[in-house]
Amino acid sequence: MGTQAPVVVAVARDGGHHFSKPLVDEVVLVAGWGIEGDAHAGTTVQHRSRVARDPSQPNLRQVHLLHAELFDEVADAGFEVAAGDMGENVTTRGIDLLGLPAGTVLHLGESASVRVTGLRNPCQQINGFEPGLLKAVLGRAEDGSVERKGGVMSVVLTGGSVRPGDAVRVELPEGEPEPLQPV
Repeated sequence: MGTQAPVVVAVARDGGHHFSKPLVDEVVLVAGWGIEGDAHAGTTVQHRSRVARDPSQPNLRQVHLLHAELFDEVADAGFEVAAGDMGENVTTRGIDLLGLPAGTVLHLGESASVRVTGLRNPCQQINGFEPGLLKAVLGRAEDGSVERKGGVMSVVLTGGSVRPGDAVRVELPEGEPEPLQPV
C-alpha cells in the first residue's frame, strides 16, 4: 500500500446504531469490550441482525478498521466516501488491512491494541448511503471468489486512547497464516 508508515487518519464512534459514525478527536478502547460510548461495544454481539439470531454470541466486531485507500479506489468509480461514512471506528492509511492474516495484532497509538478477527461483510445498507456503492466494495478475485473490501473487524486486547496521527504497528501471528474470513 505504498511506502508511508501505517497511521491512524481518523477515529469515529456512535452511541446509536447508525450506518455512518461521526468523527471525534479520540476514541478510548476498553480491553474485552470495544470503544467507550460506541453502540457496538460489548462482550456479546451488538450488531442488530446478529443479536436477533443469537444474542449470546461472542462479539468479534468490537472495533471496525477501514483503510483510507478504499476511499481513493471508490472515488475513481465516482463515489464520494470519507472517514466514518462506512461505519468504521478507526480509519488507517499505509497498511493492507485486507491482506493481514487472522489473529494479527494491531498496536494503535501509545498503548491500545486489537486482534483482527475477520473481514467486515458489506451489506445492502451501503447502497442506502450511496446507491451502487456495495458493488464497488465487493469485487472478484482472480479465482472468482468474492473479495470483500469493507475493512476488518477486531477485538480489543489492550485499552487506551487512539487519535488521528497515531502510529499503527503490525504484529503478525505465529505459525501458518490463516486468511481472513467474514465475521
